[in-house]
Amino acid sequence: MKDFLLLTDSSCDLPPELAQELGIEVLPLTVTVGSDSYKNYLDGREIGFHRFYERVLSGENAVTAAVNMDAFINFMRPIVEGGTDILYLGFSSGLSGTVNAGAMAAKELMSEIPGANIKVVDTKCASMGQGLCVYLTALQKKAGKSFEECYEYAEKTAPRCIHWFTVSDLFFLKRGGRVSATTAVVGTMLNIKPVLHVDDEGHLINMGKARGRKASIKAIFDNLREAADNHLKGQTVFISHGDCLDDAKYLESMLLEAGAEKVVISYVGPVIGAHSGPGTLAVFALGDKRY
Repeated sequence: MKDFLLLTDSSCDLPPELAQELGIEVLPLTVTVGSDSYKNYLDGREIGFHRFYERVLSGENAVTAAVNMDAFINFMRPIVEGGTDILYLGFSSGLSGTVNAGAMAAKELMSEIPGANIKVVDTKCASMGQGLCVYLTALQKKAGKSFEECYEYAEKTAPRCIHWFTVSDLFFLKRGGRVSATTAVVGTMLNIKPVLHVDDEGHLINMGKARGRKASIKAIFDNLREAADNHLKGQTVFISHGDCLDDAKYLESMLLEAGAEKVVISYVGPVIGAHSGPGTLAVFALGDKRY
């Protein structure tokens, strides 16, 4: 059976060692902090994740940029010219233009190169929700499933990747237009923490609020368990965090007690973290639907 390459982008926030182990190739998005621009590699080789959050907390502004079409073409061309197919699972089109750039690059290359075969899946997922879809598809590939089978699996699995998260600082959501200035000021004064998820179209949706950090962590746990129809038993659940490992460990203990077989913890990388801020805590699992 013909081999193929599984490709994603760095918004997946997978642990670098896991991506390497499963042979997943990752194209980096870009983050600019102050006047310095960095590629957002999973291993933090250009800017460490803790250092990124330190700089943001100190007041430096962070902005992000998608992977552009030229970067996709430059990466994909030698692979398809060598006869290898590519399956690209991309960051939600509801949050970034990255997956659309990948799709345009794929279309151009397939029109230029006889026999080139590139399929693109808009996962409509973010952070380790995207990572979960990529990880599960990689396991299918490792088990010997074909290119077409993995493509179909990813298409069916992405809508089942449940995302729930909370943030520590409402002003990052205000800056991104997710909450109003009044909500940010009042919420901060009253220690209100939002509870959000990613919907079927890949958009961030504010679903409620909780008073205090522990209450917000319990809320995302309860919502995840309900969305997964309480079937966490035997699942590998993913947690990503914005430099708040202790909170991630607290959430991990709740998930393991609820029957999760395994929990994988990783950072919310700078591309997502620039918009959600330090203290972001997110949890991801599979269900029949996202919400």
